[in-house]
Amino acid sequence: MKRGLILWLPLALILMLFAVFWVGLHRQENHDIASQMVGKPLPLFTAPAALPGQPGAATADFRDGKPRLLNVFASWCVPCVAEVPVLMRLKAMGVEVVGIAVHDTAPALDQFLARNGNPYARIGSDDQSRIQLALGSSGVPETFVIDGQGRIVKQHIGVVGEGDVPELLAALGQKP
Repeated sequence: MKRGLILWLPLALILMLFAVFWVGLHRQENHDIASQMVGKPLPLFTAPAALPGQPGAATADFRDGKPRLLNVFASWCVPCVAEVPVLMRLKAMGVEVVGIAVHDTAPALDQFLARNGNPYARIGSDDQSRIQLALGSSGVPETFVIDGQGRIVKQHIGVVGEGDVPELLAALGQKP
């Protein structure tokens, strides 16, 4: 009897390990890295214009009493394409969206905006990711709600979708 039990023990251990790995793979956990800058003033920056004819962005632009969105994006970012229609809708609702283009070129940005639309009032160039890192942004796309005094009120990691609009509008102090 003991010999039969010993023969089944390796199979039982393998099945148990398989079950542990299966549960671990299918557990939904949030792996987003939240910015430590939420609730703090926007870091000082001046981003030159990423495109001719459209102004760049600077910290001072966010201290005029008007809340707005700061969207960190890139023309090479596939998920960034998905959020443009929602950003365009927010723009049509009167929300000012300022873009920070990370590791991008003017020709690539021109093509991106021509294909997808341009929701941005300003687009600053961040070739070295210095602004992105100062914001505590861990990737693109990422959107920050900035109050009229230049303080980061909210961070949205990932694509801005239709379901995010009411929450962003509320953070901006607007009615959905």
